[in-house]
Amino acid sequence: MLDPKVLESWDKEYFWHPFTQMKVYREEENLIFERAEGVYLYDIYGRKFIDAISSLWCNVHGHNHPKLNQAITDQLKKVAHTTTLGSSNIPAILLAKRLVEIAPKGLTKVFYSEDGAEAVEIAIKLAYQYWINKGKRKKIFITLSEAYHGDTIGAVSLGGIELFHGAYRDLLFNTIRLPSPYLYCKQNYQKLCDECKNDLLQMLEEILKDKAQDVVAISLEAGIQAAAGMLPFPKGFLKGVRELTKRYEVLMIVDEVATGFGRTGSMFYCEQEGITPDFMCLGKGITGGYLPLAATLTTDEVFDAFLGEFGEMKHFYHGHTYTGNNLACAVALANLEVFEEEKTLENLKPKINYLSERLQEFWELKHVGDIRQLGFMAGIELVKDRDRGEPFPYGDRTGFKVAYKCRERGVFMRPLGDVMVLMMPLVISFEDMDKVLEALFDTIKSLE
Repeated sequence: MLDPKVLESWDKEYFWHPFTQMKVYREEENLIFERAEGVYLYDIYGRKFIDAISSLWCNVHGHNHPKLNQAITDQLKKVAHTTTLGSSNIPAILLAKRLVEIAPKGLTKVFYSEDGAEAVEIAIKLAYQYWINKGKRKKIFITLSEAYHGDTIGAVSLGGIELFHGAYRDLLFNTIRLPSPYLYCKQNYQKLCDECKNDLLQMLEEILKDKAQDVVAISLEAGIQAAAGMLPFPKGFLKGVRELTKRYEVLMIVDEVATGFGRTGSMFYCEQEGITPDFMCLGKGITGGYLPLAATLTTDEVFDAFLGEFGEMKHFYHGHTYTGNNLACAVALANLEVFEEEKTLENLKPKINYLSERLQEFWELKHVGDIRQLGFMAGIELVKDRDRGEPFPYGDRTGFKVAYKCRERGVFMRPLGDVMVLMMPLVISFEDMDKVLEALFDTIKSLE
C-alpha cells in the first residue's frame, strides 16, 4: 500500500469532496478508509470505527457481507453492464418484479437510475409529462419548507433548505411551499399532534381548492425530513395528503430514499400510513449500501399514459448510461434476500425500542435542545442554551467538533450542522449501539 502520508497529501490536492469546505478539510486530519467488516470501518492506519451513519445512511446489513459480495462476484463473471435502452438484462428484470412484490399495492412499474436525486428527477418529469400526455397543461408543484430531495436542479427546485439551495434559486422552477410539519407543530402546538396535522392538511386543501387544475403533484419525504435535521411528521399526515390528492386529482410523489429498506421499522414508511402514492422514489439502501442504484416506482395509470404509436411521441425520453446496471441490480436482489433470510426487520424492532429508551438519557445534558426519532433514524440537536433556544454560532462547527471527538472513541459520525445524526446499520448489535451512544453522550457532556 502507498504511504499513508502520501495518500493524505494526494487526497487534499486532487479530490474535491461533497458537502465539504475544502479549505477547512485541507487544514485538518481526515479519515481515509481502506476496508470494512460488519459495522466496523478500518482506516489506512489500521484504526477501527463503528459506522454510526451507515456510510451516509445506505449500509443495511454491514460491510463485506458474504452473500452480497458473492452476488457481485457471480454477476461479474457473466457481464458487468449492458444497456437497457431498448434491451434488458436478467438482474434488472428480476429486481423490478421483486420491488413490485414488496412495494405498496398498486405500484407496478419500475424505472431505474443511479441515485436518489435522479429517482426524484424522474418522478418530476414523469408527473409533468403524464398530464401533457393526458391533454392537460399543468406546471405547479407543491412541496414543503425544509425539504430535501437531492442536488440536481429539479430535485433542488423541490427542496427548501436555504443553506443548501439558496445560491441556485434563479435556476429553479417555482413551487408552492407548505410549512415544515415538525417546525410548524413545535412553534404552534409545542408538539406533534392531530390538531397540528389537521391545520397543515387544511392549508393544503385551501391551496388545492384554488389551484388544483394547475398542480402537477405534491412531493414529500416519507414521514421525516431527514436532511433538515431529522424532523418527523405528525402521524397520519401522509395519509391525509394522499386523500386530498385523490380528491383533487393531483399526483403524489413520496421520497423514500432515506427511509426505505427498513430505516423506519417497516420496509417502506408508506406501509405505516397505509398509502400508495403515484410515485415512490428509492435509493440508498436498495443495494444494501454496495453500489449506486435507485428506482422510481409508479402505477399502471401513469404507465398507460405513455403508451401509444411511435409517431405519437408519448414515450418517456429519459435514461442514463448505467440505468438498470447488471451488477447493481444483482446485489440489490441479494440485499432483499438477506432481509428475509436474516429476518432483518423482525430483529430491528427491539433495537428501535432500545434506541428510544437510551435517547431519553440525553435530556439530562444541558446542551441538548431536542431529540427526534422515527424508527431507527434519530437526531440529537445541540444548542448553546436550551432554555432560550439559542443555537451555537454556525461558524463554531460544534456538531463537527463533537463528531471528531467521537472518533477518538472509535465512532464515525457526520452531523447535520449541530444535529448529531444516528443512522446505524440495521444489523448493529446492542453492544455496539451502547458504544456509539456512550461515546456520543460523554462527548456532548464534555461541552458543559
